[in-house]
Amino acid sequence: MHLKKQFLEYCSNNKFQQNYAQIKTLELLINFNKKISIKQKFLKLFIKNHQKLGFYLQGDVGVGKTMLLNFFFDHLNISKKRMHFNEFMINFHDFRHEKKINEKNNSIEKFVKNLKEKVDLLYLDEFQVTNIVDAMILGKLFENIFNENIKILISSNIKIEELYKDGLQREQFVPFINIIKKFCTEHFLLIGQDYRKSGQSKLNGYFYPLNSKTTFQINQLFRQLTKKKEETKLKLEIKGRVFFINRFFEGIARFDFKELCHANLAAEDYIVISNRCDFIVLDDIPNFKDELVNEQQRFITLIDILYEKKIQMIVSSDFNLENFTSSRKLVEPYKRTISRLFELTSSNFIKN
Repeated sequence: MHLKKQFLEYCSNNKFQQNYAQIKTLELLINFNKKISIKQKFLKLFIKNHQKLGFYLQGDVGVGKTMLLNFFFDHLNISKKRMHFNEFMINFHDFRHEKKINEKNNSIEKFVKNLKEKVDLLYLDEFQVTNIVDAMILGKLFENIFNENIKILISSNIKIEELYKDGLQREQFVPFINIIKKFCTEHFLLIGQDYRKSGQSKLNGYFYPLNSKTTFQINQLFRQLTKKKEETKLKLEIKGRVFFINRFFEGIARFDFKELCHANLAAEDYIVISNRCDFIVLDDIPNFKDELVNEQQRFITLIDILYEKKIQMIVSSDFNLENFTSSRKLVEPYKRTISRLFELTSSNFIKN
């Protein structure tokens, strides 16, 4: 219970509300840690009996999943690594490309053995599956991960049973669901409040609707941010592809929504872009409908990465964050995007 006491002090020091559901979840994580700390000589029996090697924490947006798992992860005395799920899959595909190996010569096995040399525990934040290529290999990938006794922490807004729901060839994804359910403890963190919005009633960096007044305001603020900064056109090369940041001011970049989300970009592109920026202005975010589902999925991925990298934002849109629309397919993951956009543009996040 020493860790529980530290967590209560952590909440107090950071002025976080103490919540029974979070404390109960931490107790489950502490118990999970005791079980995975089994001595080496018992490992074969441990795996044979399908003991839980993973903890899958699921819950709605803004309930503190990432905060809680970050705290737990930071206090683990074990070789470990924390990654956003998108980044993890990019690393896997990069490994296959760099080693020039494919499925026929055991790329998954080699990747997992390489991973095992580095970590005993892997923490994957914001787990969601939208890519058919990833969906088809995850079962074999995680089977090897658990066979190597690599422990897993996962946070997600989606129940295990509903991962890759309505995805192409989902029947080939079902083995992954079975593996995760067999080797992971699934826990739902229920709070009923989005803590990201608590105490953040004023959005200094969110401008709506799109009209001459808001355009003037955002342009004025952008001029203040970039005052005395040199403007350049930044060229980025990403695996043989070229992307230009047309308006780049020493770490501050300005984009139109179409530049980032209508173009055929993916997570690895957004990661490279975010690595060069510490502040982003994004103009003309639309309200989404079914015909914009691909653009909305890119936007969800973009905001996930900017949030992970702690990139501050100013945005303009034609809709209020409390009154958004979504394509039918992405209603649930988009709730997380709206919550994160609320925080990224709030007065608590924007620098003066």
